[in-house]
Amino acid sequence: MIFEKIKSRVVAHLSYFVGSGHEAVVVDPQRDCQVYVDIAKREGMRIKYVFETHRNEDYVIGSRELANLTGAEIYHGPWPEFRYGQVLKDDQEFHIGKLKVTALHTPGHTPGCMSYAVADLATGGDIVMVFTGDTLFVGDTGRTDFGGPGKRRKWSESLYDSIHSKLLPLGDHVVLCPAHGSGSVCGGGIADREVSTLGAERLMNPLLQMTREEFIDHKVREDHHYTPYFHMMEKYNVEGAPFVGCGPNPKALTPMEFKEKVDDGGVVVDTRPPPSFGAGHIKDSYSINIARLGMGGWVLPYDKPILVVLGGQDELDYVSRSLSRMGYDNVGGYLTGTIASWYTNALRTEKLSLITVADLKEMMGKEKDLVVVDVRSLDEYNTGHIEGCKHVYAGLVEQHAGEIPRDRPVALICKSGTRSGFASSMLLRLGYTNIFNVLGGMTAWGKAGYPVTN
Repeated sequence: MIFEKIKSRVVAHLSYFVGSGHEAVVVDPQRDCQVYVDIAKREGMRIKYVFETHRNEDYVIGSRELANLTGAEIYHGPWPEFRYGQVLKDDQEFHIGKLKVTALHTPGHTPGCMSYAVADLATGGDIVMVFTGDTLFVGDTGRTDFGGPGKRRKWSESLYDSIHSKLLPLGDHVVLCPAHGSGSVCGGGIADREVSTLGAERLMNPLLQMTREEFIDHKVREDHHYTPYFHMMEKYNVEGAPFVGCGPNPKALTPMEFKEKVDDGGVVVDTRPPPSFGAGHIKDSYSINIARLGMGGWVLPYDKPILVVLGGQDELDYVSRSLSRMGYDNVGGYLTGTIASWYTNALRTEKLSLITVADLKEMMGKEKDLVVVDVRSLDEYNTGHIEGCKHVYAGLVEQHAGEIPRDRPVALICKSGTRSGFASSMLLRLGYTNIFNVLGGMTAWGKAGYPVTN
């Protein structure tokens, strides 16, 4: 038996390659799917099946292209009405070499969610691992809000029943293989640890310590955001996305070529760290640090060229592939020579004022008109924030800009300075001038010993 986990960092997506003998299966493949073909070649295996756990909302799945490359059959759950693949029945069985895979209908995150329990017939036939998609994570469970408020309680009830009636009875020894790790928006508090068992979750997952009613009430009240790019993901993952072949290959653009595309309506994404962006950037750029590239789903269009400013040439493949995994096939090119080539051609730049938490503390004492805006998630905000600050989630800053005054100094703060840098760049695009990005964020604020309130 061979087992490999493939991680896509941009949305903390986890996919899996499992094989036995000369056959293999892939669960929830990423869009650029050559990696699975390469593993199969290396191991002398044929990918026989592609299993989807559900219609994904946050990334483009690569099932159709992988099937096209390998001849594999695609299977998924009964909801929604997919335009490709085959619909599974509950308890339907498949054999891969000496492995038996049983498809389990585990609705809740969506009505069509499937989990896949794998038994190793070579070592006794017991279940050894289960692929749970977005039903059960390490330290968390899937969100239940995608059906809208009217369906949230019913979906939460289904999720509880799926976990406690279908998954946990498989056995405490069973290895848990979810579709996401920490950093995914598909859960509210997924643990950093990516290795677990059903037994470990039974003991340590806080949501599994709740009664049925406590669990349902918690899921109904959870605070989640629906990122705009999800609409495109849902469309692609029902109809099937365009194939990407060897992956994206954005064009290198000279500064003048880059400027011409900007002038023609291209949208600039600057992936450098916040201090670099603040020191000088192309006017109207979005500051979307490479570590937070998924935030681009809040603002980036599918109908205009996306133009990228990199921190270094070595980032190109990661950035272009990550955007492609979010369905952005409209990357129009990247600035060759990084931002330095823009400077040396004497092209216009703008700055963003940067301050430390010590600067912010001093400003709060002197600038009576100062507005502090916390752009973290509501859960983060509720764990402790600066007294008197305003809360607006980073992704919603453009929508709620009317609540942020233009005629007063505004300091934006998050956990470390990356999301606040993103939010600051949105305000710059809207014509705000007297704004400050707080470097180090609430992490630095806490380490400095400054007060917080709940």
